[in-house]
Amino acid sequence: MMCLESYVRVVLGSAMNDSQKSKPSGKGPAPARDHLDSMVSMASKASAAADGTTQTIIPFLSIIKASIPTSVRQGVLTPSFCVVAQGTKKFYLGREIVRYGAGNYLAALIDMPSAGQIVGATKTEPYLGIRMDLSQEETASVAMDAKLNMNMRPGTKRSAGVFVGRTDPDVLEALVRLLRLLDKPQDAAFLAASIKREIIYRLLMGADGRFFFQNTVADSQTLALGRSIKWLKENFDRDLVIEELAKSSNMSVSSLRHKFKVVTTMGPLQYQKHLRLQEARRLLLGGTVDATTAALKVGYESPSQFSREYRRLFGLPPLKDLKLIRQGTAISDLQD
Repeated sequence: MMCLESYVRVVLGSAMNDSQKSKPSGKGPAPARDHLDSMVSMASKASAAADGTTQTIIPFLSIIKASIPTSVRQGVLTPSFCVVAQGTKKFYLGREIVRYGAGNYLAALIDMPSAGQIVGATKTEPYLGIRMDLSQEETASVAMDAKLNMNMRPGTKRSAGVFVGRTDPDVLEALVRLLRLLDKPQDAAFLAASIKREIIYRLLMGADGRFFFQNTVADSQTLALGRSIKWLKENFDRDLVIEELAKSSNMSVSSLRHKFKVVTTMGPLQYQKHLRLQEARRLLLGGTVDATTAALKVGYESPSQFSREYRRLFGLPPLKDLKLIRQGTAISDLQD
């Protein structure tokens, strides 16, 4: 398997040394820089005054803003494409840590438990990310309608189900047009969907198109894995019998475990555990249940085991974690 860090080195340039990698990567050609400047202006206008995620009038488009660096935040990335317009971020997947900035994008092709941290953000130049929700069906539809040949080259290893790449100027230009629709609600209702398809098409046609495509519809086992992940999301509170999950996906147990490890960097049981803990945290933040009730609701039989695993994932026991979140010194979710 080509690990995430190795793949990102290929995409962003293997010649970068450690000091170069610490700099935002938005100093590309003038057209790309101009597009990024436009995106910063429009995203700043569209985002809320406070830090956080702003859902725009376009259902699949949101703006992420942070005026100060954040602590590491855990979450589950849903299928999406997020371009950094301004600022710098670190992404954690398994043992890999990738730093990326303006002009780069992160693509999540399946639901991925992971962690991120905004490291480059100030009040005068806040971190700004443009997030577009995606689905396997949309990506497959564009590839099919455009009659694209997305076969991987012989010998190419599959990467994890999330990766960082450099955004092509054509994609940036289409994103600028999409953001302009925020001032024209009637136009947005009619044109946004077609621009989204254009963005997907240009992503598929770009230098990273095959990597972007491979974990969505590249083969029958990938589709089967998607069904397994969907089942786990909908039934995270149920006991997992790995043999039954493999059978329902028409895969052997060893094949399912291997595929899970390649694409999500973890096994099915660990994946389910992440989903359970994320849901428990959401329930606790709602303020209607205590830690013991939340643990039972998400499938734990032992409150003490729940507390240990919660602390292992989030760094603090439930009550202390929630206190920091409510004080605004921790981030409760991962958006991009």
